Order: sequence, then C-alpha cells, then structure tokens
Amino acid sequence: MGTDNLVFLELIEWFDETGNELTHRIPEKGSGELKFGAQLIVRESQAAVLFYKGKAVDAFGPGRHTLKTGNIPVLTKLLSAPWGMNSPLRAEVYMVNLKVFTNLKWGTRDPVAFRDTALGLIRLRAHGIFNIRIVQPVLFINSLVGTMGMYSADEIGDYLKKVIVSRFNDHLGEHLDSIINLTGRYDELADGLQKRLQEDFSRFGLALSQIFITSITPPPEVQKAIDDKSRLEVFDDLDRLVKMKAAMAIEKASENTGDAGSGMGMGLGLMMPAMFAEMLKPGQKNHQGDAQKESKCPDCGNSIPNESKFCPLCGHQQVVFSQCANCGKNLPPNARFCSRCGHPADEKPATRLCKKCSTENLPGATFCNQCGEKLGD
Repeated sequence: MGTDNLVFLELIEWFDETGNELTHRIPEKGSGELKFGAQLIVRESQAAVLFYKGKAVDAFGPGRHTLKTGNIPVLTKLLSAPWGMNSPLRAEVYMVNLKVFTNLKWGTRDPVAFRDTALGLIRLRAHGIFNIRIVQPVLFINSLVGTMGMYSADEIGDYLKKVIVSRFNDHLGEHLDSIINLTGRYDELADGLQKRLQEDFSRFGLALSQIFITSITPPPEVQKAIDDKSRLEVFDDLDRLVKMKAAMAIEKASENTGDAGSGMGMGLGLMMPAMFAEMLKPGQKNHQGDAQKESKCPDCGNSIPNESKFCPLCGHQQVVFSQCANCGKNLPPNARFCSRCGHPADEKPATRLCKKCSTENLPGATFCNQCGEKLGD
C-alpha cells in the first residue's frame, strides 16, 4: 500500500450527521497510521471496531480509550506482537451505530407463489416495515460490511428484505390455509414471522426489534372471487335473519299482545349477555420496549454487564467474530472448525434448490418462492 493513502490517526471519533449510517470507516480509504497512545472517543449508542490487516481484532464501547497493548488483549493474543504496540500500527477503525433503525420497508418485488386450499395456486404481494439494531458489531462488520460493502440502512435493507420475503413465504404456507381467512390475523402472522427471522438476523449480528405486515394483496381476479364469496355469505346471513324474524313474529302472535312490558323485559334479557361480552373483551396487548439493560452470554445464557468482553461464568468471549453456519455457535478468531459440531468455519450453508422449477432458495427454506412447491429433503 502506498504512502499516498496513509492517514495518521491520533484522535479517532465520528458523529453521524445523516442519521442513516450503520457504520463508518476511519479513514474512509486506505489505512491509518495508528500511533501508540492514540485516543479513541466512542459516543453513547456507538461501538468501535479495530481492524488490522483486514481482520477485526477488538471492539470498544462508549467512552474515551487510550489504545495501548493492555487495552487491546485480543490483538495481543492474535499477533503476539513482540514490539508491544510501541511502534506505529497500520490499521482501520469502524465506528458502528447501535441505535434502533426504524421504518425500514420490505415487500415483494415480484409476487410470491402461495398454494391456497380454496383458490388453488395464486401469487401474492406483501408489504410492511421493520426495525433493526446492531447487537454484535464485529460479527456485523465481518458478515455484511466487510464482504458486501454495505454501510447505510438503505443498503442493508435491500438485502434483508430478500431474507424477510423468503421466510414470509414459508411462514404463510405453514400457518395460513386460505387468504379468505386472512382478516384479523396480520398481528399474529407478524409475531410468528419475527420469531422465525431472529436466527437469520442474529447470524449478521443484528436484532430484529419489530416487524409489521401492512398489506397482503392477491391479483385482481382473485380479489374479485373473494368479493363474490363475501357477497354470498352476506346473502346467507340475510336468509338466517329473515328466518329468525319470521320465528319471532310467530312467537309474538302466540303471546298476549297486551303485555308489552313483559316482551320488552324479555328482549333486554336476551341482549344482556352480548353487552357484557363486549365490555369484558380483553384489551390489546402492549408492546414492550426493545431496549434491554442487561445482556446475556450467547453461549451459556448467563446475565453479564454490557461492557464485559468475557463471560464470568463460562469464560466465553463476548466479541463475536463469526458464527458456525451449521449450528450457530460463536467461533473464536482464526477458527478453522466449529468446536461444537466440527463444521468447517469458512463453509457457507448451501441454498435449497427446487426440484420442480430449479429456483435457488435461502438455506432452511420450506417452500419455493417461484412456484410455491414444498421443498424436499
């Protein structure tokens, strides 16, 4: 690397003026000459990740940090640096925004196939919004920023919505028999979809705070068929109403027409159960906030302080560099195989190929996005 791209780093800090940047590289191009004792200022809702020779070596929380050997134990462990940080170090720093990014839009660019039990194979369009935040800065940079060069919420949103649409298709196929029964189930489907996506997002160091489904729309001809069915159901209700009115008229004719008060009391008595049922309806559930004051060790589940780099119970390193593509276990730096399942650390999960239309789907997909066929083993 030439000296033209070299920047001398003595004071490192960053403020997001756009409000849309997930991460920011310092320097923006080339490498920086990181001096011994350089000052790193990390604001609240930020984290800093130090990179050396293209590899993340440590993460820093909010505060003012003096970069010395004792403050960078992971770097010392990785490099066993004989010079002990007494000489300048060429490195880069990625500043990560840990705030909740809201109102990110997702939707189907092309209609997805859905096998409806009442209407057959139809294609649906769906749209909604979702909120994300970065919970593992090093894993996020290693998995998305470092390999794909995504820095803003818009750039990462374009990729994540493809994951959402794929999982949405699976979730809809497993939990909805017909879109005729879709009314009133948006919240239920969104809650299930969020749980389904948690593992996908966690592999990128992200947490899916909330996801909402704003619309699920079939093609116009299918919508017309649903409207026609709704009209028929209205006619059925009218038929039952006419029969009920006729029965009430016969009952009234057989009674003593002079006792009007008794008839009114009977009517009120019939109405009371419905009135009480309406009053005792359970209220809508309250959505709790996303922020959690304490974090948990991803390996043993023990509660630990947010600034801890190692779990006091099991000793697991909290700075997540990468995760096993097979079982999701956090992997230490330079790992070649997973210590839990033995899976190669650099091997990515295979996509699922539809035998009917040969479309590639995400790993773990249940239904094909193109033809709606259930994917076999």
